[in-house]
Amino acid sequence: MKILHFIHAALAAVGIAVTMTSCDEHIEFPDTAMKTCDILCTDGEIVRYADIESKGKTPIGVVFHVNQDGKTEGTGYAVYLWDVPMAAFSDSLGVKQNTSANPAAFDGNGNTYAMYASGVSSAATSVFDMWKYGQSAYIPSVAQLQLLYASRNAVNSYISKCGGDAIPAEPSECWYWSSTEVSGQESAKAWLFSLASGAMQETPKTEPHKIRPIITLYH
Repeated sequence: MKILHFIHAALAAVGIAVTMTSCDEHIEFPDTAMKTCDILCTDGEIVRYADIESKGKTPIGVVFHVNQDGKTEGTGYAVYLWDVPMAAFSDSLGVKQNTSANPAAFDGNGNTYAMYASGVSSAATSVFDMWKYGQSAYIPSVAQLQLLYASRNAVNSYISKCGGDAIPAEPSECWYWSSTEVSGQESAKAWLFSLASGAMQETPKTEPHKIRPIITLYH
């Protein structure tokens, strides 16, 4: 009888354990994974747009790319809310800024530092001068601008909701400097990129054009 009582007690304990496990499996946890259109804040935190006010956050960028395949750096990219005023890629012709000149490379950060190191890039200087938070904004490469172009319709409404400059669709307003020089013409030309059509255009580096900085995320 003692043995049967022990078996019954053991089975009851197992039954309780199974019941508890079953309940645990149905607990729903909030989805905290970073997503396109999440908001980058001045303190470096990324939040849903709906949580900005309740958490007392100040937005500074919108996530436009999440690195799901490991092909880009970091965990993703955010686009800065505002344009940087027009500036020249280089203040004079005949000087290479030593970018990779590779339109397929996701290397805007390295390109921008190379441009700044040349000492004659108003574009790079203007981006670094405007940055006052803990993360480094930079001029995107052609490949990074292509990612932004692909997401522009999704992120534009959030840029506007956060008080930023919406990515323009007008032909006269849509051209932005990339940080990629034209291969074989590095001392004279760099690539302009249309965020309205995705087109590229070889352009003399002394021409002033708008810049839209981006930020690499590590969350």
